[in-house]
Amino acid sequence: MSMKQATTIDEVIQFLDEIITTSKLEQSAIGLFTTLYREVTIQIKQGIANGSFQNGERMEKLDVIFANRYLKAYYQYKAKEKPSECWEFSFQQAEDFWPIVVQHLLLGINAHVNLDLGIASAQVSTPEDIESLKSDFDQINTILSNLVESVEKCLIKIWPTLTIILKLSGKIDNFFIDFSMKTARDGAWKFANEFVVLPENQREATIQERDVKITEIARLVSNPGYLVSAVFKFIRLFEKGTVAQKIIDLSKIE
Repeated sequence: MSMKQATTIDEVIQFLDEIITTSKLEQSAIGLFTTLYREVTIQIKQGIANGSFQNGERMEKLDVIFANRYLKAYYQYKAKEKPSECWEFSFQQAEDFWPIVVQHLLLGINAHVNLDLGIASAQVSTPEDIESLKSDFDQINTILSNLVESVEKCLIKIWPTLTIILKLSGKIDNFFIDFSMKTARDGAWKFANEFVVLPENQREATIQERDVKITEIARLVSNPGYLVSAVFKFIRLFEKGTVAQKIIDLSKIE
């Protein structure tokens, strides 16, 4: 399997589409996060087109570098090579029966945002001009937050009992996803500012150190304790549809 790398945001979407198609054919939960990520990418593309970002050209460059880290990890894993540890863990969990859809989404968000986004942001910046990226960086926060309610509607199709839980919990799942996205992006911005000032010969060691920390977060998402894990297993037993159907349901984000 060739290691595909994008050069434009349209190619990013094309390659994500290919992964989603493969995931549906293989009944692979990898396609769940990829579907959410595709929608984020489309929203960013539209934002560039309508002038929502201060620097559209830089934003597309950032989007491509960011996406290529995910694409590289995916194709490494499929080729049985070694991707970053947090991505390897996420992909391995996609082969397990028990993780629920929200866990798959959070594992992808954790790896891609907590590790990849800070690196990509530093790569389109210098220590002198990284602060000028902050406004456009924050604009993506808005895009992510706006998707949360739509994701919730898709999850209800997969697990209809969720409507009852939402009424009882005050939409705790909305808070859970939204908070996770914001917390991850705040951490990514801090890491970007630390990473951009590092000399080249220290960067790889710093990435590996960060990877270990992010993998620990992934393990907590995967195994959040006995009680929560028991609740998640109950949810998993009542999720509707095949993995391919869940990917289709999640693709109907509006």
